[in-house]
Amino acid sequence: MHIAISGATGFVGRRLAGELTAEGHSILKLGRGANGAGQRRWDPVAGEPDLQIAPPLDAIVHLAGEPVSQRWNDDVKRRIRDSRVLGTRNLVGAIGKLAVKPRVLVSASAVGLYGERGDQILDERAAPASGFLADVCREWEEEADKAAAFGVRVVKIRIGLVLGKDGGALAKMLLPFRLGLGAKLGDGSQWMSWIHLDDLTGMMRYALSHEAVHGAWNGVAPNPVTNAVFTQELAAAVHRPAWFAAPRFLIEMGAGEMAQILFFSQRCAPAAALEAGFRFRYPELGGALRAVVS
Repeated sequence: MHIAISGATGFVGRRLAGELTAEGHSILKLGRGANGAGQRRWDPVAGEPDLQIAPPLDAIVHLAGEPVSQRWNDDVKRRIRDSRVLGTRNLVGAIGKLAVKPRVLVSASAVGLYGERGDQILDERAAPASGFLADVCREWEEEADKAAAFGVRVVKIRIGLVLGKDGGALAKMLLPFRLGLGAKLGDGSQWMSWIHLDDLTGMMRYALSHEAVHGAWNGVAPNPVTNAVFTQELAAAVHRPAWFAAPRFLIEMGAGEMAQILFFSQRCAPAAALEAGFRFRYPELGGALRAVVS
């Protein structure tokens, strides 16, 4: 297949592009820093990408977006929203102008759609929450869904905490845990929906190749854990104790409004993926963490 990937230089995009290339697919990388063969420059907020290429695209994977894990202010929140909502709108607009449309659009979303939900088990039928991040995710998905009007199969993967080497949230956690300074966040009761990077890119490849797959998928492993359990599992994986608890008010002082997402309790279930026959390589947290830190 001839596949375009936006955000192909990011943590997830790099791995996905490498795997698809190894499988024999032709990859077009879309991004602001694109420069060279197999790449095309695109600023998602500035306008539509140029997708008029030969041979025509068979599929698009849309991963581009401003990082959420930074201290929020009005400008950062605008960039977070615009990069996802306007970026997806511009991408779908470009798809609509193609004489030959791609067969499938796989678009990233996030479990932030669900907001704070306590112990509720959240499959893909759960209603969206309200609030900044949930509203961004809802609008993001609505823009992706508009590609269906052009006969494009749309798959939206609501990504949880991604565990992988050399990037992502875990890269920031490892040093304090290896120093024996790992700590649960607050009382640690909030549920964390996580996924190993290999399973996330596996989901995306599965969505590309299986014509029956459409709609929303929770991009999470089948066994979420509380933050307290996650803390102990990560400490065990690096063979260090984790005796501390980081008070919420200190985290909020340091991270500001963004800190709220660290305390959202989201107990998500990958019901759609399991029903479609997708098999996880890392269904349990302990095995996933050991694979990452080894």
